[in-house]
Amino acid sequence: MTELVPPHGSKTLKPLLLSGDDRASELEKAAALKSIPLTTREISDVFMLGMGAYTPLDGFMGEADWRGVCEDMKLANGLFWPIPVTVSAGSDKADSITIGEDIALADGESGEILAVMNVAEKYSIDKKLECVSVYKTDDENHPGVQKVLAQETVNLGGSVKVLSEGEYPEKYADLYLTPEQSRTAFIEKGWSRAAAFQTRNPMHRSHEYLAKIAVEITDGVFIHQVLGALKPGDIPAEVRTEAIQAMIDNYFVKGTVIQAGYPIEMRYAGPREALFHALIRQNFGCSHLIIGRDHAGVGDYYGPFDAHKIFDEIPAGSLTTQALKIDITFFCKICDGMATAKTCPHGKADQISISGTQQREMLSTGAEIPKEFSRPEVVEVLRRYYNSL
Repeated sequence: MTELVPPHGSKTLKPLLLSGDDRASELEKAAALKSIPLTTREISDVFMLGMGAYTPLDGFMGEADWRGVCEDMKLANGLFWPIPVTVSAGSDKADSITIGEDIALADGESGEILAVMNVAEKYSIDKKLECVSVYKTDDENHPGVQKVLAQETVNLGGSVKVLSEGEYPEKYADLYLTPEQSRTAFIEKGWSRAAAFQTRNPMHRSHEYLAKIAVEITDGVFIHQVLGALKPGDIPAEVRTEAIQAMIDNYFVKGTVIQAGYPIEMRYAGPREALFHALIRQNFGCSHLIIGRDHAGVGDYYGPFDAHKIFDEIPAGSLTTQALKIDITFFCKICDGMATAKTCPHGKADQISISGTQQREMLSTGAEIPKEFSRPEVVEVLRRYYNSL
């Protein structure tokens, strides 16, 4: 029998999404409750809680959990957790809420009620502490820092009943998988060891190489796309999906890859977020997470291998899912193929470095993209998108 890694800190998944009569009843009650408008990051976290990706959390963090995560990467009960999961409200709104009261959590733009929260705590936070602890900087130009500084003044902690999955199940019907569904898919394929590949970009030759290394080591690769809010200039998920599928269909052995997506919003927390991605993938049933250059980084805030090093710094047993650490990849003209510094003896003059940023720049200017950089089938899909802009 196929055995997958257990969910984080639990024997079973803990999805918080209600369905059927329970959902209908809570929605009816929620219409009369005080409502808190959510940011895009908070909405993303509601959906992640709903699907069980944040197992074993039962809602948004109270003060002890928040502080423990920031300072020691631990919840108050000692369980490893590297990124705060919080929801905030303005002081006037928070003052109007009593401890033990149920409130509605709503989409800040559409007004749709997404969840009901039982408020167990109200607390103010040290935003600088969170920024410096989690992002290693309080520079306001950092997109994750910007989100923290833009939070309201009071955090609300308490359990949550999730009432919506948003547009994801319908808009991404062939892509959206819950942790329960991904685990079922792995078992159906006979996989016990699956490596997750996190991406918010179409996959070029370096990405393909990373995934193929993982296929050699495990039973298969779970290409797991970010479907939540992205940075300006990022390629839409539907275009990404088509481009990645073109690569899978033409350059991978059938049955070795599953492509899926999930509703997280990137925090760009570099090393800390790499740990968070591994924790989440443990809940999805993955034994490994591919960690390449500057995982979840942005700008020059983190070193290229900081996300590798942090997995060696956490206490043993913090995570079951392991980091599959891979060096910077490139195409070597002399080797005539993809390589890393560990496998290629030649100099930088013979190496073609590959990045998603470069690829986007070439596509936006109509420049020729060499076959050493990206597969022609992938380029065709992406050019079609850029020509439509």
